[in-house]
Amino acid sequence: QVQLVESGGGLAQPGGSLRLSCTVSGFTFEYYAFTWFRQSPGKEREGVACITNNHETYYEDSVKGRFTISRDNRRKIVYLQMNGLKPDDTALYFCAADWVKYTYGSPTLNEETWSSPNYEYEAWGQGTQVTVSS
Repeated sequence: QVQLVESGGGLAQPGGSLRLSCTVSGFTFEYYAFTWFRQSPGKEREGVACITNNHETYYEDSVKGRFTISRDNRRKIVYLQMNGLKPDDTALYFCAADWVKYTYGSPTLNEETWSSPNYEYEAWGQGTQVTVSS
């Protein structure tokens, strides 16, 4: 059974740090790309960071230089290190998994498609809440 479980959320002060984890089970981890999304009340879901099976990474503009996505293929965990947190980072964070696919020889998930609301990921976690407040 495919399962993604997020953890590591909580309350942080502005300028502080948190590290989120997405623990994966039920499928061959190394053949998947993973993306962290976030959503806060009244706002649309937003792609935050993505890491492919080849360890290529993509980031939403507002988190570049502050957040780092990584993966541990042996432990089957995807991390999101968040530094320099801002109140605007407050949201429910959840991870999604995508089986690596190719269209005409190029990865279907790429720098243009990873955060598209129309891109269909195969599995989703339930999320972990991040609140940034003083």
